[in-house]
Amino acid sequence: MRIVYVEDNPANFVLVRKVLEVRGEYQVEQAASAEEGWERILGNPPQLVLLNLDLPGAHGLTLARRLKGHQDLDVIPIVAISASVMKEERSQALEAGCVWFLEKPFDIHELRRVVREAIAGRDPGAKLPH
Repeated sequence: MRIVYVEDNPANFVLVRKVLEVRGEYQVEQAASAEEGWERILGNPPQLVLLNLDLPGAHGLTLARRLKGHQDLDVIPIVAISASVMKEERSQALEAGCVWFLEKPFDIHELRRVVREAIAGRDPGAKLPH
């Protein structure tokens, strides 16, 4: 299954790619900005988007809203990833259409679980990992 990770930090991307690709069930591609993410996702929609919220240029939430506002892309689950622990950012991520919110640094087992559940279409509602 194909995942697009919108992340400007190469080290963060490499870590997530290694964690998710180790078992051979996922293929993780990087987009280094919101605009690159939009183009990559629009051109070939993935099964999941991992979205760093703190991006250069357009904020990650802007991309999430854009994806959820597009009739062909609105079904793709989005997992927000952020180093921020502010409650406002969590609620903003939900309002923008993200189904999960992971805090950096995250546990690799939690990352795998969240990715698996998001792709399976499980809706956590307001039950976000703390």
